Amino acid sequence: MDARAIIAKVRRAEDPSAEELIWFANGLATRAVSDAQAGAFAMAVCLNGLSDDGRVALTAGMRDSGDVMKWDLGGPVLDKHSTGGVGDPVSLILAPALAACDVFVPMVSGRGLGHTGGTLDKLESIPGVSTAQTAANFRKITGEIGCAIVSATSAIAPADKRLYAIRDVTATVESVDLICASILSKKLAAGLDGMVLDVKAGSGAFMKSVEDAQDLARALTSTANGAGTPTAAFISDMSQPLAPALGNATEVAVCLEVLSGNRAAAPRLHDLVVALCARVLALSGQDEAAATAKVNAAISSGHAMVCFASMVRAMGGPPDIADDWHTHLPKAPVVGDVPAPTDGVIAEIDGEALGLCVVQMGGGRQVETDRIDPRVGLSEVVTLGTKVSRGDPIATIHAKDEASAERAAQTVLQSIHIGDTADIPNLIHERIDP
Repeated sequence: MDARAIIAKVRRAEDPSAEELIWFANGLATRAVSDAQAGAFAMAVCLNGLSDDGRVALTAGMRDSGDVMKWDLGGPVLDKHSTGGVGDPVSLILAPALAACDVFVPMVSGRGLGHTGGTLDKLESIPGVSTAQTAANFRKITGEIGCAIVSATSAIAPADKRLYAIRDVTATVESVDLICASILSKKLAAGLDGMVLDVKAGSGAFMKSVEDAQDLARALTSTANGAGTPTAAFISDMSQPLAPALGNATEVAVCLEVLSGNRAAAPRLHDLVVALCARVLALSGQDEAAATAKVNAAISSGHAMVCFASMVRAMGGPPDIADDWHTHLPKAPVVGDVPAPTDGVIAEIDGEALGLCVVQMGGGRQVETDRIDPRVGLSEVVTLGTKVSRGDPIATIHAKDEASAERAAQTVLQSIHIGDTADIPNLIHERIDP
């Protein structure tokens, strides 16, 4: 095998063989492929793409470049992946809800990226929780409780870790083929029996149009299935925050309300969680309508909350989070409402601007070394179509100081537009089956 010959094929828009792409992925992990060669390969793929078979081979090679987990448990091993959005803490409800339905969810998650929040950052806003678990603890928590949400170890898909760093500095992040290989190599290394994808479209997502989201969803779904993991996808709406909160502790508080059986706290969040759970349960052989009823019951009965609290305790968090989360979650010193400047209807929400507002408040990272302030964010964010009168609150700000709160208030007023009518998209635009 020769890295230069493989790069030349992609540069000429020819498809390397599966064996060549698998060798190249392994070379990324072992450093048999140099940084210069990795950058040239990424640029060639970005410009010319790979075939469907080529994308599958690259993904499988990157998955197999490190540890691939194998499970011997009393039920199917399932997971979900989201392409990211604002006010989107689905994983924190979905994992324990599935665990309450007698399946196992070994969820390897990520940090915040750009204007979108990260599942690990949200979970770690609970005092004491550590998502950096050893492989042994990861297995133990998953096996005993049914779910664990952790960060990837260096042994999971090392080829992706190296290629992603190179893509980040060579302007090759946007390639659908490389996005698929990056996302799926880490997820499929968890040894899954099935997976559901939540591909976002709208102002708060990376993919602004439904058409771009469709292209990514179909590529991800076909690649995951081609690599041997039954996978389905939803294209869901991100024209407004999924939950009425953005931040870390603020989003966890909403999740705990939903897990306590209060669907009204975040109906769109609740309903998307149920749909995603039911779809992935159907991939494991269950009837989807029956699975929907089962997930609804798991949440409304409090069984999912028990699973969440057990996971938090096992990962170092407080043992009574289910009963006393208001005491445990960190609180910002400055809290205040943003009043509506006029009468009307909430007509449009710039989700990306709101997400960046939380980042600038300290709730996300502007550079890799930034420390996140888990207290800051937004809550009680209005939804599209809400009628408001002048002076009604359209969001509540949680800030570290008065100056930060004032800046955030100005951003909120610029990001939430009031008009005469609102176009409210469906929560789920499309479903893509295997």
